[in-house]
Amino acid sequence: MNKNTRDSVKAYQDSDFLNSSDARELRILAEYLEPESRFARYQVDDTIVFFGSARFISREQAEEELKNAENGNGDVEQAKTRLEMSMYYEAAREMAYRLTEWSKQLVDDERRFVVCTGGGPGIMEAANRGASEAKGLNVGLTISLPTEETGNSYITRELCFNFHYFFMRKFWFAYLAKAVIVFPGGFGTLDELFELLTLLQTTKMRKHLPMVLFGTKYWNEVINFDALIRHGSINADDLNLFHRTDSVDAACEFVINQLSQYALEERGAIL
Repeated sequence: MNKNTRDSVKAYQDSDFLNSSDARELRILAEYLEPESRFARYQVDDTIVFFGSARFISREQAEEELKNAENGNGDVEQAKTRLEMSMYYEAAREMAYRLTEWSKQLVDDERRFVVCTGGGPGIMEAANRGASEAKGLNVGLTISLPTEETGNSYITRELCFNFHYFFMRKFWFAYLAKAVIVFPGGFGTLDELFELLTLLQTTKMRKHLPMVLFGTKYWNEVINFDALIRHGSINADDLNLFHRTDSVDAACEFVINQLSQYALEERGAIL
C-alpha cells in the first residue's frame, strides 16, 4: 500500500483543517448542531434567560469583603459599593428559585421554562444557583474569554455549553427564550439587551417575549429612554417592549402571568 494513502487522514478527523479558516463554516455549524442535539436529549424547549453583570457578588461575600476592608485589608468605599450591588445577586438568585419552583409544578412531560444564563460569575452564577437550589435543571451558555472563568459550579453539568462565536451563543439565548430578565450590567449586558429589543422592535422575532429590566434606578441612570423618544429615535410605544421594576415579587408575577397567557400552549422555538 502506498505510504501516503496509509497515512492520510479523513477530513473530519484532520484537526489542522478543522481549526483553519477554511473550516470556519463547519465550526459555526457545530455550535448550532451540538447544542440542538443536547437540548433535544434533555427535552429543553423553552428558557427564561437571565442577563446581568459578571462582577456582582453574593451578600455573604460582600459582607466579608467589607469587614476585611474595614480592618485595613482593602478599599472600604469599593467594598461598600460591592455590598450595595450584591442586592442584585440575591434578587436574581431568589427569582430563579421561584420561577424554577413554578415551572416544576406545571403538568407537562417536558421541561418547561428552564433558567438559562451566560454561565459565568455574578448575576449568571446567582440565577444558576437559585435554579439549582430549587432542584431544577438550568443552562449555562458560556463563552471562551481570556478574562472570565468558564462555567460556574451551579450549572447542570449536562447543560453547560462553551461557545467560541458570540453570535452563535446569542442565537441560543434568543432561540429558546420565552422570557428575559435583565439585571444591571456592562457592555455585554447592554449588547444582549439592545439586540433583543431590536429584534422585537423590527418584528424579526415573531414570538411574544416578555422582558424585565430589574433595577429602575440603574436603568434610568444608564439609559435615557425618554431622551430617545424626545429626539425621535424611538417611538413612545417602544417602551412597552419591556417592564421595569425593583420588586422580586412583581417581576416573578409579571413573568409567570406572561408565560401563562402566551407561552404555555406555544412549545419550542419561534423567531
